[in-house]
Amino acid sequence: MMNKVIIGLLLFCGTWSNAQVNLVEERPNLVVGIVVDQMRYDYLTRFYDKYGDDGFKRLMNNGFNCENAHFNYIPTYTAVGHSAIYTGSTPSVNGIIGNNWYDKKAKKSIYCVDDDTYQTVGGEWGGNKSPARLLTTTVTDELQLTQMNRGKVISISLKDRSAILPGGHTATAAYWFEDHFITGTYYMNELPKWVESFNKKDYAQKYLKGKWDTMYPIKQYTESIEDENDFEQPYTGMEKAIFPYDLKSLQVENGGNNMIKATPFGNSILIDFAKEAIENEKLGRNKETDFLAISFSSPDYIGHQFGVDSKEIEDTYIRLDKELADFLKFLDKEVGEKNYTLFLTADHAAVQVPAYLSSLKIPSGYINSVEFKQMVTDFCMNRFGSDQLIEDYSNFQLFLNKDELKRLKLDRNEVSQILVDYVLEFDWVFRVVDAHSLQNNLYKDRIMEFLKNGYNQKLSGDVLIIPNPATISHSMKGTTHGSGFTYDTHVPILFYGKGVKQGKSSRFIPIVDIAPTLSNLLKISYPNGNEGNVIEEALK
Repeated sequence: MMNKVIIGLLLFCGTWSNAQVNLVEERPNLVVGIVVDQMRYDYLTRFYDKYGDDGFKRLMNNGFNCENAHFNYIPTYTAVGHSAIYTGSTPSVNGIIGNNWYDKKAKKSIYCVDDDTYQTVGGEWGGNKSPARLLTTTVTDELQLTQMNRGKVISISLKDRSAILPGGHTATAAYWFEDHFITGTYYMNELPKWVESFNKKDYAQKYLKGKWDTMYPIKQYTESIEDENDFEQPYTGMEKAIFPYDLKSLQVENGGNNMIKATPFGNSILIDFAKEAIENEKLGRNKETDFLAISFSSPDYIGHQFGVDSKEIEDTYIRLDKELADFLKFLDKEVGEKNYTLFLTADHAAVQVPAYLSSLKIPSGYINSVEFKQMVTDFCMNRFGSDQLIEDYSNFQLFLNKDELKRLKLDRNEVSQILVDYVLEFDWVFRVVDAHSLQNNLYKDRIMEFLKNGYNQKLSGDVLIIPNPATISHSMKGTTHGSGFTYDTHVPILFYGKGVKQGKSSRFIPIVDIAPTLSNLLKISYPNGNEGNVIEEALK
């Protein structure tokens, strides 16, 4: 009897060991996460006929296309988007409530990844950063935890926050661009030799020494408005925002090497850097699964400056399509076509320039935030006898001064409700709610649900405001984002490669579903704050 038990245990252990081996073998050698900053879903369809067969079309037609994917919270900003994508959670859970926000304890505005505990590596400034304010784990963290840090996680972007947050707390390295690629002591004490070598080649100057003209004759760019219009912000030193752009003569007044961020060649230099990372770090060729997170920041800079209907945006995406095609071929060669899994999404979308919409008689508008705060302050002076009650106004949130409330013996909830009633009278206000009501009510309309998902009980303000559709706090040239309306929330989600089914879905898919879907594919734990669900139809 004892011998049978021993034999049974040995057989069970052997089966378990083989199952573990099979699970590891089922994982891709490399996961590539691509986030395109400020990419609307309709850039896939609007420019479809201008794309080649090997870039966006390859992912759309041979991978899985989530056609109705949305961010499910407010505000739709860069840091918040990257955090949601990689943690599977909204700001209410992960703690990243903006790019910048008011710190109620420190009583000052803070930046999402600033951390003076660490110093710059590879440059003079810009590296005192970390993911410390991100309260939850990421899918990249969970991969590292599962593999006991034996795999590599490399995260790269032109923006610091877009490199740091996707990499999570356990990234092997994160690199971002400040005149050249740098990092911080959170990750390492000196740059690897391959990064130093890359920086010495000064790719930025190679790209900026020429002109930016349209890749195809501009008359073929029929998916965008006229090149010369009143809705775009020219580069410093130019009177009009029209092609071609002489980058060599403009770069001194537009940030030197950093001007590359606001051109499509910022995408090019990031692809160059990604290839070097894959080759030198041997990503996809290690025993464990590696992860490369890439965030293309240039479309955001260009979108803010020129708007979503510009020739500049159209040309940027035509060029990005070619860069993507080249990168996919590189992955096929270096890692193997059947050995990697890739997803592509965006951290938010953007609204058409409101001035342009107004010219078409579509409701839209602008907000003067400085004037608004002063009007609220004056109201508090008249109503409560104090001009110190509003401690801060940012991200469309009013923060009350708790010390002043106590001094005046005012009830916080009562004051908040009075402010709600006052603010609602402004023509540009769509919805307004106080924090107490937001926490204690269930909402059937999606826009209020999104606001609640973006509200963090410890960090957010006391009165939260939603402007009217297509109404922004921005100059009348160029555009921005941040709302919960579809122009800001509707983004691509494309899965491609190992473990992914070919197909598409038109059902509503929230952005927080990306992380659990990847976790399921990789057979690892979900991020610890995960709120999303597996997109089952996308996986084999």
